[in-house]
Parts: sequence; structure tokens; C-alpha cells
Amino acid sequence: MTSAQSKKPQAPRASAPELSIVVPTFNERDNVPVLVDRLRATLGDIAWEIIVVDDDSPDGTADIVRRIGASDTRVRCIRRVGRRGLSGACLEGMLASQARFAAVMDADLQHDEKLLVAMLTKLRAGEADVVVGTRYSADGSADSFSTRRRLMSRLATWIANVALGLRLSDPMSGFFMLDRRVVETVAPKLSTQGFKILLDILATAGDAVRVAELPYQFGARHSGQSKLDARVMLDYLGLVLAKASYDVISLRFVFFCLVGLSGIAVHFVALSAGLGLFRLPFNWAQILATLIAIASNFVLNNAITYRDQRLAGREFITGLFRFYIVSSVGALSNVSVGSWLFSHEQTWWVAGLGGAIMSVIWNYVITALIVWRSR
Repeated sequence: MTSAQSKKPQAPRASAPELSIVVPTFNERDNVPVLVDRLRATLGDIAWEIIVVDDDSPDGTADIVRRIGASDTRVRCIRRVGRRGLSGACLEGMLASQARFAAVMDADLQHDEKLLVAMLTKLRAGEADVVVGTRYSADGSADSFSTRRRLMSRLATWIANVALGLRLSDPMSGFFMLDRRVVETVAPKLSTQGFKILLDILATAGDAVRVAELPYQFGARHSGQSKLDARVMLDYLGLVLAKASYDVISLRFVFFCLVGLSGIAVHFVALSAGLGLFRLPFNWAQILATLIAIASNFVLNNAITYRDQRLAGREFITGLFRFYIVSSVGALSNVSVGSWLFSHEQTWWVAGLGGAIMSVIWNYVITALIVWRSR
């Protein structure tokens, strides 16, 4: 008997599921078991799986998912360490799937899992490439929203449709299903930051995809706290600007510039305090204000612009030191370029603007390379 003949035949592997349901989580340990039970009861004989993409929740969400998955192979967990952000989590989960179709929904049980069957039916029939669960069509509802949140959502919807040329009742929805080939096609152009992955996909794909909407009743959160805050709105506005510029202006660059603008305000406040409260000579007050503004920019960029690569501990200190060096060189480039332009144009505001633009571009590119370089 040859060695080839002596080998035992391998058992055939199970085929890939038809549907992957991607659920981004952060501190959702009490909600995930309930969601899995609801999916089991709803999806029947559909070949499905749930991919929970957890941003290293301190409440042990990933452990709960793995415990469920130990007895149900349809339940998978991707634990992300050192990476944060809902859009990045959704993208990572969809790209980890081998299913023909992928759905995205929240873990907080506000999305109606029964709509998944109708979504899948539309995609199977070839009626659309993306099916969106909408709260704002005739039969949809967002009654669980407060008046303030409803107004904010409506305003954000209007901005998205006008700025990006969309024609949807709910482009801000976090509940949708699509042919996974759509994601594979547009993935290199998507942002891993922010909270509106659907808006990013639709704006990037443009007229290449057919979109359908299905109404559902948006429910109340089952457990835990909402992740909606001012930073989410900032993410959204940055994403709209990036997509409206056809990605010439990246979302991260938008945040970097906004932080830079805040640094100007910090500089003037510190300068005023140095002159008025501490009676410092102007030169010393200017130096102090500059150091404080640079530190403020670093802290805000670390928390907002590069939060998915956030520095902590020793890396925070070394990152701050590098940021000071880069910013100092940026200031010199500002002066040099501005002086050169003024010597040729003789127009002070053109020279000043040119120097400032050069400084911002220098700081953005170099800090990305040596301060928040991918680890």
C-alpha cells in the first residue's frame, strides 16, 4: 500500500453560508445572546452566520461571543485590538465573509431582524445590489427617537442627499444588506473611520449599484448605552465633505485641518493669558502659546483624527515629542514659503495663505509617517 493509499479520506468541508450578518460591537455583552437567539428563530433554513466584530470591549463581549460559538459554528468573533471605529469594523467583517450576501446591523436590538428575510429575497431575485432598511418611508418608523435626535437625523439625511446626489429616504441607516461583490469592488476607496459605512459605500459606488429600500420599525435600545455623540456628527460631516470632493480630500485630512483651526483659538487664548494674567513679555508669551497650541493639536488629533491608531503610555510621550519636532519644521516651512511668495507676488494674504497651506500639508504627511504610523 502506497503512502497516498494509506491516507484516510478527509471529510468534505461545509460550504460557505449564503448570508453573513456583520455586527460591530463595543460593550454589548448583554445584547449579543438575545440577538443570536432572535436570528435563530427568524432565519429558519437560510444558511447564515453572524460575524461579531468587537473593538476589544472591556465588558467581555468577545468572550460571550466565543462561548456561544463553541456550540454553534454559525457564530464567529473578530476581536480587534488597537483599532476602533464602526465603519472599519463593518468593513473588516464583510471582507472576512465568504458568503454571497452580507448584512450589517447593530447589536442593540433596535433593528428588526425579521426584515433580513425580505432583504435577502430582493437580492436573490436580482432586484437590487443593496437593500436598505429605512425608518422614514410610509410604513417605517423612528418613534423611539427623541425630538432632537429625529430632527438631527432628518437634517443629516437632507445634507447627504443634496451634497452627494443620493435619492434615498434613509441614507444614514445602519441596517442594510448587499451583494458582497459590491464591497469587494469599493473597499479600497472606503474610509475605516466614522460611523456611516452605508453612506460611504453608496457615495463611492455611485450609479454602479441599484438600491432598494424596505421599511421597518426602529426600536428602543435593549441594554447598554448609545454610541451617538458629538464626535459621531463630526465624523459624518467629514465623510460628506470627503465624498463630495470625490475623495480628493480624505476624511482624516478634514479632521486634521479642523483640529488645526482649533489650535489657532487655543493659541490666542494662551497668548492672552500669558500677556494679561502672567505679565510675560510678548516673545515669551508667544513661545508659551505656541507650545500649548501644539500640545492641544496633538491631543485632539490623537483622540479624533487618529483614534483608530491612538497612542497611549510611553508611545503618547514619544509621539508628542515627535509632533513638536514636525510642527516646528512645519512652522519654518510656513515662513519660508510665505516669504518666497511675498517676494514674488507682493500680496500679503496670498503669501500668508500659501505658507499656511504648505505647513498644513507638511504636518499632515509627516505626522502620518512618523507619529501615527501604522503599527
